[in-house]
Amino acid sequence: MTTPVPAAQPPADESAQAPAPPAEERDPAPAPPAEGRSTSASRRVLPGIIGVAAFVVALAAVVTAAVVDAAVPASHRVATQLELGWVAGVAGAFLCAPGALLLHRLPRHPVAWVLLITGVHWAVDGAACAWLAYATMSDPALPGAALSFWLYQRLGASLLLSLPLILLLYPDGRLPRGRWRLAALAGLASTALLPLVLLFTPSGVAQDDAGLPLPAAFAGLDLDPTTIALPTPVWAALVAVAGALVPVSLVVPFAVVVGRYRRSAGDPRRRARMRWLLWAAVVDVLVMLATTVLPQAWTSLGLTVAVGFTGLALTIGIVAPQLVDIDRLLGGTLLYAAMAASVLVVDACVLGVASAVLGERLAERDAAVLALLLVTAVYGPLRQRLWLLVRRLARGGRDDPYGVVAGLAEQLEHRDRPEDQLVAVARGVAAAFKVPYVAVEVDRPGGASVVAAFGAAPAGTRALPITYRGETVGRLVLPARLPSLSTPDERLLGDIVRQAAIAARTAYLAAELQRGRERIVAAREEERRRLRRDLHDGLGPTLGGVGLRIDTARNLASRKPEEADRLLRQAREDVTAALADVRRLVHDLRPPALDDVGLLGAVRQQAERLRAPGLTVTVEGTQGEGLPAAVEVAAYRIASEALANVTRHAHAASARVRLSRIGADLVVEVADDGVGIPAGTPSGVGLVSLRERAAELGGDCRIECPDGGGTVVTARLPVGADGAAGPAGVTAEVAHG
Repeated sequence: MTTPVPAAQPPADESAQAPAPPAEERDPAPAPPAEGRSTSASRRVLPGIIGVAAFVVALAAVVTAAVVDAAVPASHRVATQLELGWVAGVAGAFLCAPGALLLHRLPRHPVAWVLLITGVHWAVDGAACAWLAYATMSDPALPGAALSFWLYQRLGASLLLSLPLILLLYPDGRLPRGRWRLAALAGLASTALLPLVLLFTPSGVAQDDAGLPLPAAFAGLDLDPTTIALPTPVWAALVAVAGALVPVSLVVPFAVVVGRYRRSAGDPRRRARMRWLLWAAVVDVLVMLATTVLPQAWTSLGLTVAVGFTGLALTIGIVAPQLVDIDRLLGGTLLYAAMAASVLVVDACVLGVASAVLGERLAERDAAVLALLLVTAVYGPLRQRLWLLVRRLARGGRDDPYGVVAGLAEQLEHRDRPEDQLVAVARGVAAAFKVPYVAVEVDRPGGASVVAAFGAAPAGTRALPITYRGETVGRLVLPARLPSLSTPDERLLGDIVRQAAIAARTAYLAAELQRGRERIVAAREEERRRLRRDLHDGLGPTLGGVGLRIDTARNLASRKPEEADRLLRQAREDVTAALADVRRLVHDLRPPALDDVGLLGAVRQQAERLRAPGLTVTVEGTQGEGLPAAVEVAAYRIASEALANVTRHAHAASARVRLSRIGADLVVEVADDGVGIPAGTPSGVGLVSLRERAAELGGDCRIECPDGGGTVVTARLPVGADGAAGPAGVTAEVAHG
């Protein structure tokens, strides 16, 4: 996890990814051109023309139906039990438009052809309905009335095939494989049975099955041009069986959709596609529920709206599923539907209670106004809270990124232990993205890591790297099957990962700080023990012996002057040895040359002492003044150790030491033209000490072997803004041999 993530970043462990979807569930890839770009363009032109032509035909059918419907009186329409044809035609046009767009983008996609053919058929069906109503106004009926009846009443049943076809082919245009394909084909055959039977069923049997008498206006028409002569009981049984199989035949398509939806959890783009289909289904269900409480005249309009939204959702889901945040759209649709239903319930309750309590004293209009005021007063303040509650239940805290980040920052602030901070990060990610398992892994020196987990670990996981200032400091482990992440979700995951990086880095630095404190205390006590031992065992007895010899010499001075003189000479030798010990102790604490000749002079003296035959050492840089004592000592020790390595191991003819101020840092560079360090050579005590001395001051030390040969040691020691640069450049060259 994003991240993205970030938002989110590519997974660090590809082996932990969810398995790739089967071949029939992968996104449809455009066919490779056989003869270059011109062939590919030509393959798109013809389907595009077909799509535009189909839409024009549907639109023409709608206009024709509207013109014809305007000429049909309402009384005749009621007598013939026919609806407005242009309304059905609009639904067909609404299907043709997204079908044409999808056909232009993906010419071979079967869903595009299903939408296009269904839309044209629906529009033509509406025009046939309009003409049937108009043609039967005359006696005898106008030409084309029988054909319109056959198109509308018989062939129109084949529109039932579009729903299972779309469910089985969405989103990749392929039928399921294996046993599911056989079941899908059987379901399609069951759906096609009713339209096929109605093509050959006598009109009387079909009208009896519908429970409606045949309108008198149709009596003179040839209603059975394709009827096959069979006994009426046989046709009645066939129609009953075919009608019963229609809802049963939808079981397999719905099962296929559910299976594809469940398997899409590991693929965000495919998950978004399946959610577009889910949103279309939700809209269709809501429209059908609304038509049960709305007037009958609104039924056709509601069906048209549902069909239009379904075609649009299918096209967006296939072409650009992440064009809109489908999770937010789905949650908003459910929320507003629930609010609308609640308003209706409250309205009905208020009307019922008002009628029961007040009776005739409260008019129906006054009761409606009272219900409206109550709904406004109750739902106005609660609307935003209800919205946030539903969204949080559906998507976690992703819709309030500021709240997620602020809440996580507050939790981190109130936790002192690093482990508790990492647990807070894991809990924050789990709450924000509604995932059952999150783990935060922080690397430690030596290959160890600290893991803070929230929830039970699933079978498959994916790891997102946690970086801090370009360095990977850990991993964020999430389930392999993540819900789809939109662009805002990826940004939120990236922000949380940054919080995790800061928390991980803080935990690491806190542990390092504590270890550094322990090392400082241990080093200080060891240094005190060494000084105490040297003073007690070395300098103390020496000075005590000197005092005794001086006292003995005083006693012998008058009687044995020669013996007294010998004792005084020994006392002087002891004092000289004591002074040498004092100088050694002082030098171990801080090289005196740093105070006598400065850092550059001290390094030059050290280069002279580390002389070797045939080696020329050049010391250059600025004579820095005002450097912190710790920086001076560290620079001197690093240069001394690096020069000692050159003398012992490099077999070099020349070496160069350069001290320079770059910004707020003192840079110590020691380069030689020797044999370098062979690859794979483990770092010795000397090289490790170089890095440790630089790290103690917050700096770093790099040891490199250029392609031209030799070794370059570069140490960066922070000085701070108050350090002063030296007055002038000084170059010293020491030649040996």
